[in-house]
Amino acid sequence: MATEWEGKSKGTVLGYKLYIFFLNTFGLGIAYFILRFVVFYYFLFSYKSSRSIFYYFNRRLRFTKLKSIAAIYKSYYMLGKVLTDRVAISTNFREQYRYTHDGIEHIDDLLKQNKGGILISGHIGNFEVSHYFLENRYSISKIFMVTTHAEHENIKEYMDGIVAKSSMEFIVVREDMSHIFEIHSALGQGGLVVFTGDRYLPGTKTLKQEFLGTEAEFPLGPYLLATRLKVPVLFVYVLKGPKKEYHLYAKKAIAKARDPQSLLKEFTQSMEWVLEKYPYQWFNYFDFWKDSLKK
Repeated sequence: MATEWEGKSKGTVLGYKLYIFFLNTFGLGIAYFILRFVVFYYFLFSYKSSRSIFYYFNRRLRFTKLKSIAAIYKSYYMLGKVLTDRVAISTNFREQYRYTHDGIEHIDDLLKQNKGGILISGHIGNFEVSHYFLENRYSISKIFMVTTHAEHENIKEYMDGIVAKSSMEFIVVREDMSHIFEIHSALGQGGLVVFTGDRYLPGTKTLKQEFLGTEAEFPLGPYLLATRLKVPVLFVYVLKGPKKEYHLYAKKAIAKARDPQSLLKEFTQSMEWVLEKYPYQWFNYFDFWKDSLKK
């Protein structure tokens, strides 16, 4: 059976506290140095996630086997760095980072219209710092992220207590579908509603689409809703650049209403374009191409 994403993050409160202590006390350089040892542990012992990401590098990006093994470590290290940056930007180090952009005029247009808009991103780069990026440019307080992410409550509570307050609010997907009303309400306020379009929970409805050369499954919900609601749709990513730099990419979707498959195709094409530039920043550590690891 293919490994599936379970919607949870690893880690303990003590681990977070210790790491954040070193970050705040000694700075980013020391935090990144400590991170190398943590990453090496996962590189050695996280067999399932390593196997999945090896397939991505070796079979989908066509890296050699040796380069793919090295890429596993690079991917884990990059994930650790963007998680570290998320805390750093949220606390004492925000002004040390530089933000650049490509296509931000599309977000300008959404906000000028004040009619709401849908942003579709993926588990690539560090989208969770996008609200700080946008706050530096705009006076907005209406960013809503739709999530199924089942963070351990004790870790989430601890993190909420140390990071700076931001404009981003969360809309949690619920079985009774009440989140649909929250999405409509957010759009009615002229808000930006954010979906992650590359991950789904077992048992939810999906769409199939070719991605990086072979068919994969994607969550139906974001594409169905985005093509039913009469608001503009953008594909938006925030990628880590050299040192303390982040780059925002925004591209306008052109798919027609009531055509979720075409919207998904546009999304996968945008993802492929981004991954060509940032191959180590897609953090999907499970069998994304279902059962492909047995082939």
